[in-house]
Amino acid sequence: MQGNRSRDTSPEVAIRQLLHAAGFRYRVHRSPLKELRRRADIVFGPAKVAVFIDGCYWHGCPEHYVPPKTNSGYWRPKISGNVARDRDTDIRLKAAGWTVLRFWEHESPEACSATIAAAVREQRAARAPVSPGPPMPPPAQPS
Repeated sequence: MQGNRSRDTSPEVAIRQLLHAAGFRYRVHRSPLKELRRRADIVFGPAKVAVFIDGCYWHGCPEHYVPPKTNSGYWRPKISGNVARDRDTDIRLKAAGWTVLRFWEHESPEACSATIAAAVREQRAARAPVSPGPPMPPPAQPS
């Protein structure tokens, strides 16, 4: 398992390149919450958007996951634990006000980056301070 990359996988890099080319800046492989010792693949801090690109095998993709025939007593609980931890992470981040986006490694990087960009823009707009506008003139005094 040492040879399996936990970060900078091909799908992650492809999505990050598209986002960077579109002008988005982000943090890589960071924990969105200090008390949560789990790392998102891409984090947009001020917008509070956490992005996870999940591997089909390690996170139990419903389309592509094939349980191993050897040592299934080890792998079944391992993958089930990963899925349960993913759900727990989603719940905790959402409770803290974060938008959580999850993608599978087999999804199109273009589609993923477009969804991420839209979510970040939406969150930035929602969190932008509302300017009060020009000051109102004082009421006219009757003479």
